[in-house]
Amino acid sequence: MKISNLWVIVALLTPTFTYAADIKEEVLENYAKHAQYLDVKISPNGKHLAATSRNPEGTVQLTVLDIKNNKILSVTQGKGNESVASFNWVNDDRLIMTMAREVGSLDMPLPTGEIFAMDADGGNQLILTGPRSDGGEYEFAQLLDMLPDEKDNILIYTRSMMSSEPYLDIYRMRTNSGRKRSEGRIPLKAYRSTNVQVLVDREGIARVAVGVDPQADNRTIILAREGANKEWYELASYNTDEGGFAPLLLNADATKVIGLSNSQTDTQAIATLDLKTKKETIVAEHPATDLSPIMSLTKGRAQELVGAAFEYDSIDAVFFEDIQDKRFVQIVQALIQSFPNHSVSINSVTHDNNQAIIRVGSTNLPTTFYLFDSENNKLMPLAAATPWLNAKEMPKTEIITYKTRDGLTIRALLTLPPGKEAKDLPLILIPHGGPHGIRDTITRIDGDAKVFAEHGYAVLQPNFRGSGGYGREFLELGHKNWGTTMINDMTDGVQHLIKEKVADADRVCVYGASYGGYAALQSAIREPDLYKCTVGFVGVYDLDLMYEQGDISEAQAGRNYLDQVLPSTPEERKAQSPVHNTDKLKAPVFIIQGGRDVRVPKEHAFRLRDKLKAQNHPYEWMMKDGEGHGFYKPENNIERWEQMLEFFDKYIGE
Repeated sequence: MKISNLWVIVALLTPTFTYAADIKEEVLENYAKHAQYLDVKISPNGKHLAATSRNPEGTVQLTVLDIKNNKILSVTQGKGNESVASFNWVNDDRLIMTMAREVGSLDMPLPTGEIFAMDADGGNQLILTGPRSDGGEYEFAQLLDMLPDEKDNILIYTRSMMSSEPYLDIYRMRTNSGRKRSEGRIPLKAYRSTNVQVLVDREGIARVAVGVDPQADNRTIILAREGANKEWYELASYNTDEGGFAPLLLNADATKVIGLSNSQTDTQAIATLDLKTKKETIVAEHPATDLSPIMSLTKGRAQELVGAAFEYDSIDAVFFEDIQDKRFVQIVQALIQSFPNHSVSINSVTHDNNQAIIRVGSTNLPTTFYLFDSENNKLMPLAAATPWLNAKEMPKTEIITYKTRDGLTIRALLTLPPGKEAKDLPLILIPHGGPHGIRDTITRIDGDAKVFAEHGYAVLQPNFRGSGGYGREFLELGHKNWGTTMINDMTDGVQHLIKEKVADADRVCVYGASYGGYAALQSAIREPDLYKCTVGFVGVYDLDLMYEQGDISEAQAGRNYLDQVLPSTPEERKAQSPVHNTDKLKAPVFIIQGGRDVRVPKEHAFRLRDKLKAQNHPYEWMMKDGEGHGFYKPENNIERWEQMLEFFDKYIGE
């Protein structure tokens, strides 16, 4: 079972060419569409629903609905390319929200740093923080706690955008007026908005803060204090090679921090850290995969650690025996039994815990939101995120395992074309992006894999060394080895399917995005006789260029990361850079790029194209000037898939 935001969640030689007439346009349109609903939350009294959804312009808007009358009370959206990023109920009749600018489907939206407030009917709208607020301060703000026992207050922190000393200032703020009261300063520098996380106790007092110091090689520092107006002290600190402790929640009496730790274990365990003795104690661990905590809820707040969730051979969860909120556990267990091997999360609850919004979905089940009535034990479907997708008709994805040439066990996702025997199929290898700390998971639908399988291709998505979820040692095996042993793991997965006669050895192509785009080119360079074509989407092709262009190298923390994971010397980086090894290619290349990509700037694509052109190597090209790191517009993804399918069909199609 999966957790999100601490809530529960858990004829072989001569191909015949096929063209766009054989492409299932309805399939492409269905997977290219943005989800109709992204999030749903119920008001504290259970009378209203708030939901985020895509409008025709592609940005995210917030709709508030009266449950009893099924009447829309308000619809709110941002200006220009601003989307509603997050929202919460302040009380029965008022909400807050944050905005973000979307720049690419593979990039996180960029938060504006502002907090907005409004009534459920859309009235009394206020910009509470930032340069557009009445205060007009150039600051980045983030919500810390909803303070459910205080009718109109929220707890926030702000970081000045103008100061050379970007410390975090904590405030209690009234959402009806924007007035705020200082609650002190956290002595950690927030060089970026995501650098610092703050935990509060049940009185709404900030007690623990964790940050990363880029000036100390990205060392993690955890601070704590005994209460309001008390001095902060260092609770723990970790170098990047020492594992670490990620605080998630304070226990009931605020004497211990519950968090995720791999400082004493290889995999990510659930542990506690004592605020006085500074002693860390392991609560639960899995020998082969990372855990996530399952917490009970009261008034929307996480209250008690009741179990652990994990994904290994399936989505699963275990629950502890010595717990207080047994009713909550019974409800969660019943939900898991109702949706086996799917991700089940509790999005929000009423203050009396009688009603909850449940989110259910997986790679084989499109996401649906339900209203759960715990008093009557009823589960009512509210809204499907993508109602045009039919679970019964979708290609099925499963977890498989195989051994690498040096003895590692790799878990991978295999998606097979519906209605076809799993024998001698054309295969597309899709390495994931990231690459470190990321993994392909059965908790969500991958549009690329489903589209290709719908058109007759088997799809392999390996969680090669360097991927997340399988422990620190497995992750660190990928460091410095982007173009060597990580690529071997992918090749070994293809060879496994060939040996099992699932894949046809003469009909294999490789495609990926971001790091996956790098891996697609590097795989074709290292295995020129295996891959009949290769597609790189917003891919990295020159490792040295990562130090010169792109948003990773703009910050010291990013440069530290590159030093940690990329090959150490210019000679090694050149040897592992596709742009410097195109002479080894046999496979035709398709380069796809967004012109506004700030993560992997278009110079990577230009350099690769120029080398291929100079060598008279066959290649195809797609550049979308208005797109970023990944394509957001449905029409651009449809066009991308159309051209990719024609490309695949040309070289490995039936």
